[in-house]
Amino acid sequence: MKLSRTLLLLATATAFGLTACATGRPLTDAERGAIIGAASGAVLGGIASKNDRKKGVLLGAVGGGIAGAAVGHYMDKQKQDLEKVLTQERSTGAIQIEKMQGDVLRVTMTDQTAFEFDSAEIKPGFYSTMDKISEVVNRYGKTHLTIVGHTDNVGTAQYNQKLSERRAQSVQQYFGNRGVIPERLAAEGRGLAAPRASNATPEGRRLNRRVEIYIEPIVAEA
Repeated sequence: MKLSRTLLLLATATAFGLTACATGRPLTDAERGAIIGAASGAVLGGIASKNDRKKGVLLGAVGGGIAGAAVGHYMDKQKQDLEKVLTQERSTGAIQIEKMQGDVLRVTMTDQTAFEFDSAEIKPGFYSTMDKISEVVNRYGKTHLTIVGHTDNVGTAQYNQKLSERRAQSVQQYFGNRGVIPERLAAEGRGLAAPRASNATPEGRRLNRRVEIYIEPIVAEA
């Protein structure tokens, strides 16, 4: 059931994106909201499905989960700390931090700052930003991070899928090298399937070339 819902949400997002590209017009606010909502719902559905299967492993790796009543406060504090250490990056648009349904945090980084064009290597100038994120997520160790790569629609779908996977894996490896335990990390690519803006404009394509980090609380067994 969860898988079917995820596929449906992704199909909705892709359909909107293809419609906008075919007409060559920018997306309306309503269409953009539908795409972002569908894509985010698909990712969150995937996170829930995966963590249901490996929850026992996660709980053991992090020494137990967060008590249900404390989850909201724990994630709010983590969001505040991320916002504080990333003040400069947020002011320039290099990083966005949002709280989503289920107390999941989404940290979005653009390829304009994190990666060279057509490259999966993190720019050395972005290391300090990655170190700041690593420090916070290590401090809040009772969370699971799903790193998702996205691209624009320039090039073939197959090439973009591989590029998005490599970029997500680069971020995953960086976090691992900074002490985030492997059990807390997952990486996947969505290629061009989940645009957040129209690919008909340079600005829209820039917004679509991104890596998102979904930070989910690991909740204790009831």
